[in-house]
Amino acid sequence: MKQKILERLGYSNRIERMFGRGMMIALTGQRRVGKSCVMRRIYNHIAENEENHVIYINKEKTSFDMIANYQDLEAYVAANIVEGKENYLFIDEVQEISDFEKALLSIQSDNTCQIMITGSNAKMLSGELATRLRGRYIAYRIRGLCYEEFLTFHELKDDDASLNLYLQYGGLPQLRSLGLENTDLVEDYLDNVYNTIVLRDIIERENIRNIPLLRTLLKFVSDNIGKQFSATSIVKFLKSQNTETSAKMILTYLEYLSNAFIIDRVNRYDIHGKRLFELGDKFYFEDLGIRNHIIGGNRRFDIEKVMENAVYIHLCRMGYKVYVGQMYKAEIDFVAEKADSVAYVQVTYLLASEETVEREFGNLKLIKDSHPKYVISMDRLYSQTNIDGIKHIHLRDFLKMTTLV
Repeated sequence: MKQKILERLGYSNRIERMFGRGMMIALTGQRRVGKSCVMRRIYNHIAENEENHVIYINKEKTSFDMIANYQDLEAYVAANIVEGKENYLFIDEVQEISDFEKALLSIQSDNTCQIMITGSNAKMLSGELATRLRGRYIAYRIRGLCYEEFLTFHELKDDDASLNLYLQYGGLPQLRSLGLENTDLVEDYLDNVYNTIVLRDIIERENIRNIPLLRTLLKFVSDNIGKQFSATSIVKFLKSQNTETSAKMILTYLEYLSNAFIIDRVNRYDIHGKRLFELGDKFYFEDLGIRNHIIGGNRRFDIEKVMENAVYIHLCRMGYKVYVGQMYKAEIDFVAEKADSVAYVQVTYLLASEETVEREFGNLKLIKDSHPKYVISMDRLYSQTNIDGIKHIHLRDFLKMTTLV
């Protein structure tokens, strides 16, 4: 099958406008979501101009094994600078270079290159680098394919069958080369990505010894999407499964999983009090295919959990900062904020009864401000219905939206 190149213009156009203005650009995100492809498109565009000189380092290739630490990196860049041209430095998976931040600080200070890096760990831009480069770098979180990109990439019609494929297999771009009909190949690939993240980005990097606990924790999180739970409650659950651990270790492992971008921790927000709660966070997966592969069996088809995760992903793709909401004793699935705009979102599988309608719309009615409010479901019965200013929308239509206001 000929590989189709998908230009993710929503990312690349936005990033390219900023690149070359003296700001270091960092592309972060889970492995295999397409960071390298976004960077390569920008690289190719810049390389077309003869006045530019491009230095490209890909730490996933053995040909760059000689760049192991910051001294190697700085020496390599210095040896490849071309005087009289605008020099651009691209580094893929920069966290594989020991103390890379020291070299980047030096190169940035010398103003010899415009720099773009990718990395698969949230701690990549932390500590000294973040402090000393504050105001001089911009980080962009790259995520997997959104629903419309998924349709384009897999050459699918916009129908319920395609939506179900998206909810089942997620948005990793490389699935295009395998063909979604080849379910055994798809599962093999998802297993490979999962093990790469777990083994390489978590177990090896964080020197984890209790590997069974990490895998059990991941399965627990995948089975509890959209639920509030504490480290203590997880410890009690694991104890019932004859696994002994501590709340401190659970919190540490959750942080490792979040740093590797396999899950996102979402804070709980008191809508009435306009403050964040200290407890009651929820977790969502970066990719639905990875989540479904981890949980396995029939539980992967728990549609309401998968829908809620899909809505969370799309809110993030639209550029919103997302919280889970609390209005008095009522739970609001998502509070989405961007600049001065706010929107509230409820997610349910079907509005199959008056009780369900009252619960989903009723919780939103408690919020007396004028910001947009949505109920998202999989049925068409209430499609485009507006009840007291609260709009119902089908999941498929929501996943094609670019803004909530």
